Amino acid sequence: MAQFFSLHPEQPQPRLIRQAAEIIRAGGVVALPTDSAYALACQVGDAALLERVRRIRGVDDRHHFTLLCRDLSEIGTYARVDNSQYRLLKATTPGPYTFILEGTKELPRRVLHPKRKTIGLRVPEHAVVSALLAELDGPLLSSTLILPGEDLPMTDAEDIRDRLGKQVDLVIEAGYCGPEATTVIDLTSGSPELIRAGRGPLEPFGL
Repeated sequence: MAQFFSLHPEQPQPRLIRQAAEIIRAGGVVALPTDSAYALACQVGDAALLERVRRIRGVDDRHHFTLLCRDLSEIGTYARVDNSQYRLLKATTPGPYTFILEGTKELPRRVLHPKRKTIGLRVPEHAVVSALLAELDGPLLSSTLILPGEDLPMTDAEDIRDRLGKQVDLVIEAGYCGPEATTVIDLTSGSPELIRAGRGPLEPFGL
């Protein structure tokens, strides 16, 4: 059964952040709140963990996974970013946006879109996620926690534990987490293209 941690949404307890990081480093899948909706997250390079998340979500290898990054410089490590893309990213991170960008060789091929070689990247504005990424000293691979056959992400930590307690290793509760997923913007084609309208406003992208 999954462990269950209740963290302060603005000043998360360092002891619990360290324990959560240990679970992730040991190969755990965690359900955690973000600044948009709940997400599933795990280490980046493990193929078995990738398949676990795909099974929970009910998606195939064409599903775009997202890297949760600490800051803009970390995005630049894992994605190719030109000057115009950088200006947009600087103006809108951290925040409730996922950006589709071309991945770099720092990422395993299995986490990239099989045809486009792209990856989603975001810098969440959530104290718990920020503290966890800092403790891990690297990004997390993530996917919005939408179960097969459902349209909206899960929002309640207790419900997640009840329904996914045998499929994930840790559920983190940190106060209310809304149902809106991120706004997804594709930046690979020269001008921003809206893939999914979500919590983040569209005005910064001229959309």
